[in-house]
Amino acid sequence: MSDPKEQGRDALDPVERSMEALFGLIMVLTFTGSLSVLNAGRQDVRDMLIGALGCNLAWGVIDACFYLMGIMAARGRGRQLVHRLISSPGTADVSATLSEAIPQVIVDLMTPEERETLRARIVSMPKDRTPGLLTWTDLKGAVGVFLWVFLVTFPVALPFLFIHDAYVALRVSNAIAVLLLGLIGWRLANYAGFTKWITILSMVFFGVVMVAITIALGG
Repeated sequence: MSDPKEQGRDALDPVERSMEALFGLIMVLTFTGSLSVLNAGRQDVRDMLIGALGCNLAWGVIDACFYLMGIMAARGRGRQLVHRLISSPGTADVSATLSEAIPQVIVDLMTPEERETLRARIVSMPKDRTPGLLTWTDLKGAVGVFLWVFLVTFPVALPFLFIHDAYVALRVSNAIAVLLLGLIGWRLANYAGFTKWITILSMVFFGVVMVAITIALGG
């Protein structure tokens, strides 16, 4: 029943990082995609940047809070399962409780003696091995989640800060966005063992479609 967050794991795993980056890109692209470059002045560009970065700033804070809430819920659930294992009267109850904590296929491979041995080890586990609902490591992880969600939008916004021609800036921004979407697909393909070029193209297509739908719906 150890907590993966206490074993040096990153705050977000590769899939979570990819999904957060994808969401952040879609959000900022809904702002850049709605900019009319033919009629846009510097004030329009400035308002668009403020809206895009402000939106992702807010979502970064919200996502960091969700991260902490998820940790608290998982640890609370873990304590509940430990208590149930301690008070479980029979082998069937131990198996049912273990199946809620670890994959059922692993529970099925364990003999009754192995299950009881595991239960006994959990019963004898020192109380200081059970972390509090939140630790400093969790808070640092939440800061990391916030920075990841917020900073991933900057490459797409940077062209509007340094290129005065709104049309050129938008095209450069779009190219950066496509590149980042491709990188997300590449990371997912490496992690999950998917075919790289299919995953990259699928991620780019998915991102473009999501942005188009969001803009069309007034998002």
